[in-house]
Amino acid sequence: DAGVHSKAWYAATCDRKTAEDALYRSNKDGSFLIRKSSGQDSRQPYTLVVFYNRRVYNIPIRFIESTRQYALGREKSGEERFDTVAEIVENHQHTSLVLIDSQNNTKDSTKLKHIVRVS
Repeated sequence: DAGVHSKAWYAATCDRKTAEDALYRSNKDGSFLIRKSSGQDSRQPYTLVVFYNRRVYNIPIRFIESTRQYALGREKSGEERFDTVAEIVENHQHTSLVLIDSQNNTKDSTKLKHIVRVS
């Protein structure tokens, strides 16, 4: 268990479109939630969905089997690893999360500020 099930920011049964719609409705930079990833892949069990600058970012949360830890995005050297998904959220409520726009090749950053609940 990644420590997600009792959390206000965890939208268990939410699909990508529902999550994105909820974040667009919130329209606040730093709004976020975590949902199960669409592809049932044990190495990428969750997705962090973040709203910033009128855009929604879907950031995969990877599970690293060898260390039993979690990390954000694609694997990179020197990446931060966390024991639970909750630790990722807590960390990025205090330190900025880098948002990479793969289409425009731009980088932004924001903290996780507003929990969005999917109704």
